[in-house]
Amino acid sequence: MAQADPWRLEDFAAFLAPRSPATSRAYLSDLERFIAFAEAEGVAEPRLCTRQLLRAYLAHLRAEGMAKSTAARRAAALRSYFSLMHRRGVVPEDPAARLSSPTARGQLPELLGHEEISSMLEPNDAGGLDAVELRDLAVLELLYASGLRVAELCALDLGDLDLGRGVVTVTGKGSKQRQVPVHDLACAAVNAYVTTARAELATAETPPRAMFLNRRGKRLGVRDVRRILDARAPVPTHPHALRHSFATHLLDGGADLRVVQELLGHASLTTTQVYTHVSKERLRNVFDETHPRA
Repeated sequence: MAQADPWRLEDFAAFLAPRSPATSRAYLSDLERFIAFAEAEGVAEPRLCTRQLLRAYLAHLRAEGMAKSTAARRAAALRSYFSLMHRRGVVPEDPAARLSSPTARGQLPELLGHEEISSMLEPNDAGGLDAVELRDLAVLELLYASGLRVAELCALDLGDLDLGRGVVTVTGKGSKQRQVPVHDLACAAVNAYVTTARAELATAETPPRAMFLNRRGKRLGVRDVRRILDARAPVPTHPHALRHSFATHLLDGGADLRVVQELLGHASLTTTQVYTHVSKERLRNVFDETHPRA
């Protein structure tokens, strides 16, 4: 019996369920608009979609004068949808894997709020995660838990994370090493990936020491991490936003600036100070709300 909906909207809705209701509604609406465009072009199912069709759709949005932020969200919805369809075997290749966002990098959010972080780190399937989903969750948990640069995370080897002590050894710029504490939730996510999922992704050509692997069994790359964020982030998000959020949330919680400098691996305190502007705004808000004479 043929499936009633070749686009599998119900599957996408279930995938989005752990995210905020607003994000789920927006992404489903975005997908429905794309489907209308695709079917008008004679494309009746996802496996027939090409990268050229997706680019034509984004060009159509630009021609209509759509705001860049809205067009960027629609692109993110497509990346999330086709990533899921590829993992489920519906499409042989992901046509949206490297689909560029129409939003300039400078317009991307510099800081993720606590709710956005929580939404991104919630597992998408309560019934059990596959190897790729376990890896994605471990990558995002570790990025936010440690404030690593994406390149630093991609370079991690299996021996660099001491799960017992909750410490990751990082080789940063200039080959300088530092140790960063990692909380229990991130350790648990990495442990679940290493003990079960990594072996499923590994191939005969896998670097034996590499911690995080892509679908081809190679060491995970920076672009791979960007695709993970595109699929899971509730808003268009640059990987650096997780590092910025890590630093700012620590400062909001009362961490000393020099401690944050050490955790981030900055040679100069001046570099670390760029992360304090949100905290300064928070201090002002707290002052205004609590001072008797404010």
